[in-house]
Amino acid sequence: MARRKIEIDDEVWASLQALAIPFTDRDPNDVLRRVLLSRPPTPTAPAKPGVLLPLLKSGALRPGDRLVHHQPRKKRTFYAEVTDDGCLQIDDGRRFAEPSPALKAYVGREASGPREWVLERTGQRLGDLV
Repeated sequence: MARRKIEIDDEVWASLQALAIPFTDRDPNDVLRRVLLSRPPTPTAPAKPGVLLPLLKSGALRPGDRLVHHQPRKKRTFYAEVTDDGCLQIDDGRRFAEPSPALKAYVGREASGPREWVLERTGQRLGDLV
């Protein structure tokens, strides 16, 4: 298949990087192909409840709460929604039973979800909610 070249700015490049799935997308073309030419992934629930379920039961979290992660230098912000079974759902519909893999799906590197996710409603770090 013939390849054509396009120029993109830094903001678009950062968005492509944020959407890339590690070990799946080999280059930006794979990300564009997935985003533009395929249907969004069907949200799937993890087989077991998420690790945030105790925080839901204690009232520290509520279903629908949004967690936020800011990367000021890269000018990027990511969001995840707390589901009623204690999981996190990210913007593309994927659900995660734990906060760190959900964050890694966005930033493309190992990350400490409890330390880096912040509850948007209160400004508290997820790890500080007990």
